[in-house]
Amino acid sequence: MGTMGRTYREVIGLTGPLLPVVSFLGRLPTATIQFGSVLLVARTSGSLTAAGLTGGALALGQVACGPLVGRLADRHGQRTVVLVFSLVNALAITALVAGAVGGLPTPLLAVLGATAGATVPLIGPLARARLIALARRADAPDTTVATALSFESTLDEISFVLGPALVGLAAVLAHPAYALGAAAVAVAVCGSGFALHPTATRRATTAATSPTVAARPRIPRSVHALRAALALQGAMFGACQAGITALTERLGQPDQAGLVYAAMGVMSAVAGLSMAAVPARIPLATRWRTATAAAFALSLPLLWTDGLVALYAVVTVLGVAYAPHLITVFGLTERTVPPTRLAEAMAFATSALVGGQALAIAGTGPLAESYGPAAAFGAASVAAALACAIALTARPTSYARDTGSTLHARVPTGSP
Repeated sequence: MGTMGRTYREVIGLTGPLLPVVSFLGRLPTATIQFGSVLLVARTSGSLTAAGLTGGALALGQVACGPLVGRLADRHGQRTVVLVFSLVNALAITALVAGAVGGLPTPLLAVLGATAGATVPLIGPLARARLIALARRADAPDTTVATALSFESTLDEISFVLGPALVGLAAVLAHPAYALGAAAVAVAVCGSGFALHPTATRRATTAATSPTVAARPRIPRSVHALRAALALQGAMFGACQAGITALTERLGQPDQAGLVYAAMGVMSAVAGLSMAAVPARIPLATRWRTATAAAFALSLPLLWTDGLVALYAVVTVLGVAYAPHLITVFGLTERTVPPTRLAEAMAFATSALVGGQALAIAGTGPLAESYGPAAAFGAASVAAALACAIALTARPTSYARDTGSTLHARVPTGSP
């Protein structure tokens, strides 16, 4: 525990204590607006269809434009890109709130939702890319890089648990519009703070300016397997959400769904923090295969879960596999892609995760409604099985090893 604590102190030392706080508060609106847009439109229009279309358009906008945000950050630096997108996103969220409260028709609300999603500044992926770049620039050991990924993934987990909880609280006490209004203020203030932090101007190495390195080197094809794995992880989580919602409604306790999600998220965050204690001698490829196999095995009991206590138990245990898989795939992505395209790769990976989750929710929601919660949970297990198959067969390799570059010395991924 002492070694793990020391490693986390090294990670914080790369940025100072302010940046993690600002980046966490800056990424919280992303977790708030997805769920918040659905509750807001459902409350103001009285139509679940309109709410679903608006929330779906928001997710689609983020998935489609996320890689573009990362690419712009790689080309022009994070400071300008994050600052512009943070301010525009705040205006887009405000417009969505005003449109919903003003009773705009569903097509216009969907357009506003897509705009709010497309302008998300992606502080989570960019914070991950920035922290890794700082670690590489400081010649930090690989254990510190792995801990940085664990730390950033844990912040993501906490934000995606806390965000919906705050929206739900606002909806119960007053109105969802207040939560979205707070999200607009937070992304404007904290997003700007993240953009203006001194670390936004630092680079990992001189690779981007070296005459021997192409300005935009090609991303290896092996990264597609990693993106597919993240999309399947998102699909698994989305299918679990649909199943949990359907089961809690069947049990007559729909309000428990949010708490069940939170239990999974909290356990996932704890597992993510604990990843720093995994010995460095265990290759990333081995961790990837272990995490996907565990996710598949731990998802199977959901098929026979029919009570609330059992649901809490099974879902909480399943959370053990969620963050380790996320952290490991992000680690493999960092080693697979060119350093000068790291922000784009992290943004693309996040878009894959969000896209898989959105598609699964859209597809398994009606499935659970027609055939029961077990149908959605079965889809989650299938997604986990496919992710495991990818992990067992894919062979991601180090970008530095493939290119022979000495500018970015990286350890092998452990693939045979």
